[in-house]
Amino acid sequence: MVKALPPLAWFRAFEAAARHLSFTAAAEEIGMTQSGVSQHVRSLETSLGVALFIRRARGLSLTDDGRKLLPQVGSALETLTAAASAFETVPTDNILTIASSVSVAQWIISPHLSDFTQSHPNIRMRFLSTIWPDDFHTVRADVEIPFGSQKQVGRDAVMLEPNALMALKSPTLSGSIETLPLIESVGTSDGWKTWGEVVGGNPKPEIFVDTYGAALNLAVHGNGVALVSKILAQHALKAGQLELAHKAAVPCKEGYYLRVNEAKPKAKHFGDWLLGKIEGSNP
Repeated sequence: MVKALPPLAWFRAFEAAARHLSFTAAAEEIGMTQSGVSQHVRSLETSLGVALFIRRARGLSLTDDGRKLLPQVGSALETLTAAASAFETVPTDNILTIASSVSVAQWIISPHLSDFTQSHPNIRMRFLSTIWPDDFHTVRADVEIPFGSQKQVGRDAVMLEPNALMALKSPTLSGSIETLPLIESVGTSDGWKTWGEVVGGNPKPEIFVDTYGAALNLAVHGNGVALVSKILAQHALKAGQLELAHKAAVPCKEGYYLRVNEAKPKAKHFGDWLLGKIEGSNP
């Protein structure tokens, strides 16, 4: 049986860390957290069965295996970028291209999208699924909704409020944070550990997912308490799909941002509409 290839994101994290010899610098370039890059590299090392870096207090250095792998990964990423570029299409004037994570499309945009399409029947839309700031460099979008810190996404992006973490569960689920399974989204700077530092206690997550949207889905179906971005949860709370498992809201270092191509009226219309819907959803 052919061994499955490790995810492309692991190779991207390794390649950036190897060029910079720094997980922090790689994180800034890719648009991830330092811990997320480190976790991807660890996962790649485990998958390949070799150490790729020597980790010292003063920084990173490549092992022999790391030096051997770097040019091959770099060349492969360049080939993939060139191959993808050959299929790039130039958006037509009446197509609005929106780049966001699946979580944003599902939990923020989709519940209200029919309002926009009814008001703008002549605008066709194309959704691109992406999340980290670095990923947006490779897409052509009129409206972009990246996730990260202000430094990562750039000063031209506006933070979407409210930006805090909430503990949520299904109304059909009995229990509290202390007794129910805890669901955590990995790859972000804040999680249940941050919750414990702010609110108190020593919460231990039992279920791990890679997106806030997946955590919300698990919570809606009664699988435990999800700690997710407040802005994603507004519709689910109003619709009665979820309820607060705790009244606290914990500030977080990262959030969702909005960047709009102001030169395109349809993009500005969508941006203004989205901000209005988000504001109207806030309690």
